[in-house]
Amino acid sequence: MNSKPFLAIVFAGLMLSACSARYQTPVAVGGDDDDAVCLGRGNAQGSPEYVACRKDRDVQRNAATARADRRQRDLGEYMLNHPERP
Repeated sequence: MNSKPFLAIVFAGLMLSACSARYQTPVAVGGDDDDAVCLGRGNAQGSPEYVACRKDRDVQRNAATARADRRQRDLGEYMLNHPERP
């Protein structure tokens, strides 16, 4: 049995699976469950402190996503403007 086609399919699958993780929560946020984190800080669910904690986590997540998008865009622009460098 020739294993080259099988290896090519496995390799292609691995490459494509890496693309699926692009829009997941950035690692900088921690990826923790917001509810568990805010409850773990001693905030009762529904309290003003709990609501503020959830809002803060949303702001942190959105900022981390915006930074990642900006870095990706800057890298693309750099690559377009400097085609002589690999």
